Amino acid sequence: MSTSRHPVALRLEQQVGSATKLLATVMALPLVDGIFPALVVAGVLGSATGVVETGILIFGGSATAAVILAEMDGSRREMATSVLLIGAVIIPVAAVEAALAPTLQGLLDLSVFERFAGLVILTIAAKTASSEVGEFLPSPGVIIGLGLVASFDPSGFAVETSTEYVVNGTAAAAVGVAFALSIALLSPHLRGRVDIDRFRFGSAVALGVLALPILLGPFDLMQTDAPIALAVLAVTTLFAYDPSADGEASVAGDDAPDDDAPTSDPSESDEGDAADVGGESDAEAPSDPPLDAPPEGPSTIVDDDVAVLANGGDGRETDDDGADPFADDDSRAPWL
Repeated sequence: MSTSRHPVALRLEQQVGSATKLLATVMALPLVDGIFPALVVAGVLGSATGVVETGILIFGGSATAAVILAEMDGSRREMATSVLLIGAVIIPVAAVEAALAPTLQGLLDLSVFERFAGLVILTIAAKTASSEVGEFLPSPGVIIGLGLVASFDPSGFAVETSTEYVVNGTAAAAVGVAFALSIALLSPHLRGRVDIDRFRFGSAVALGVLALPILLGPFDLMQTDAPIALAVLAVTTLFAYDPSADGEASVAGDDAPDDDAPTSDPSESDEGDAADVGGESDAEAPSDPPLDAPPEGPSTIVDDDVAVLANGGDGRETDDDGADPFADDDSRAPWL
């Protein structure tokens, strides 16, 4: 179940090579292409719900889960170490970008830039749901660049910083790392039991739900503090998980010997083999013929008394004078 290849991970794998570098690229991508700063500027991280949703769906999500479950090898300790090393780089960079967000806000018209931020999330959702559809859509960096150009307003420029933005941005990155760490620690149980394709599609729907309040903000639609995106992700996880499937531990257990299975004694087996060999030897060995069996050969014994009786005689009388038995006798001539 968990052998699916995420389209984003599959494309990046050809560029970065190893699974650890691939995971680092997937988790750091929001920081590189400007998605995370755009969400900070758009005010998505203004609440605890927004922090958790951004951390799980942007830094984590289906791409991170697919890389850990389908690409990474090794023990849980090794995978957890790799995730923590990646988090040690991602969290400080996210804090720095969040700290620069107030300065960036002074250069932009937020009412315009927020629409582009929502469009970026919706584009990522479409690319996550279908790689074929994603080929016809522009990259998130292009959309953010267009948004910067369309909303650029230097009249309010001022170098500012905000502790709230730094804390929320750092917390969002930490939530994403915690999500990846939990997947790594539970990977022996989740492999074979989680349908990555189903989880990927549900993550795309959750991203779309996250983008709708930003896009529909001018119309006052879906302006709610309820964690709708997290609810969609929770339902997706429930449907993507199959506890009755054979996981990695079950497959390994099938190869182990069964303790309840009857064992055979090697000595008994040897004795049985010897008995079989002995039985075959006794059966195949030639046996002596019985004592009362007739002799082999075509020899025939003709009794003279039988010949006489056949000719109507009275039987052979005792020959006392020692006559020659081979003398010519007409009465016996037909039988000689």
